[in-house]
Amino acid sequence: MEINLPEKGQVYHDHQSWNAATKYIDNQVDAKIFVLVDKNTATHCLPYFLKKYEGEKKIHTITMAVGEIHKNITTCLNVWNTLSNSGADRNSIIINLGGGVVTDLGGFVASTFKRGLRFINIPTTLLAMVDASVGGKNGVDLGHLKNQIGVITQPEMVILDTNFLQTLPKAHITSGLAEMLKHGLIYSEDYWERLKKITIDKKREFDELLIESVEIKNNIVTEDPFEKNLRKTLNYGHTLGHAIESYFLKNNNKQPLLHGEAVAIGLILATYISAESIGFPKEKLEDVATTILAYFPKVDFTTNDIDEVIKLLVFDKKNSNGEVRFVLLENIGHPRTNCTVSNKLIFNAFNYYKNF
Repeated sequence: MEINLPEKGQVYHDHQSWNAATKYIDNQVDAKIFVLVDKNTATHCLPYFLKKYEGEKKIHTITMAVGEIHKNITTCLNVWNTLSNSGADRNSIIINLGGGVVTDLGGFVASTFKRGLRFINIPTTLLAMVDASVGGKNGVDLGHLKNQIGVITQPEMVILDTNFLQTLPKAHITSGLAEMLKHGLIYSEDYWERLKKITIDKKREFDELLIESVEIKNNIVTEDPFEKNLRKTLNYGHTLGHAIESYFLKNNNKQPLLHGEAVAIGLILATYISAESIGFPKEKLEDVATTILAYFPKVDFTTNDIDEVIKLLVFDKKNSNGEVRFVLLENIGHPRTNCTVSNKLIFNAFNYYKNF
């Protein structure tokens, strides 16, 4: 199965995936091939990749540390230096084999080294498959602030192999589900309803919903590749979600949240704000909260926590003229962009979440 990407190659799924990857790589006669992994994917995913790649090219491996805390310029410097010392040139290709941290950072490294190398994404987590795999957003964090430094560059191709999901702990599967739920909320009530009924252990049905999630994101990105309007809807739940994730990342007294865990909270908060400010149906708000909390246990927030999260909103990338801009929902499948929201309403949203 293929899903066309704007400007570049395709997303390949099922039996075509590895044949397409091998053919593409081996056609690059003068290219050195580098595979970027973290220490986890080096152990659990790289052997599978090397088995599936049946070509003749020598594969050079670059390993980075694990986790969002290492998605920064320091790690980029290490990878850039390794590329330089290994003789990488503008014909070289980087294959990003890992979760969202690896694909985000690897795409950024490739896009900036010698003013741009080609790269392939092979996402190994559900979050990376349905979020990082399509759209061309590549970047790193600035301190604890999410994705402040980056570029938009499309990969040459994306290889989706859901067998990688078998290497993941349950929490990382659930984390990716948050992005799939978001796609239903912003794009299709039919998809939302079907997703609510699925169980992750039903592989065939779940894989079909996964691919549909990728198609939803691809449809949006194809229409608005540089986030002028429609693509902003993909940030639903992320304005507060990113702020929550950043706050828990910088606070030594907090256990860092996975991206999907923070986004799940953000989805509930944004849906409450939508109900209070632009008429999202109240009965559907309860359904959204119930559905999400069935997968994501509640996180405790003190009044001080909420204050600190709100302070971080000034760094959101969607802001304009110093104002924080939210994506909200008029109804499921009917988003509205560039919405302003008062701090009082944000506090009320947190109270709704805490007391639900």
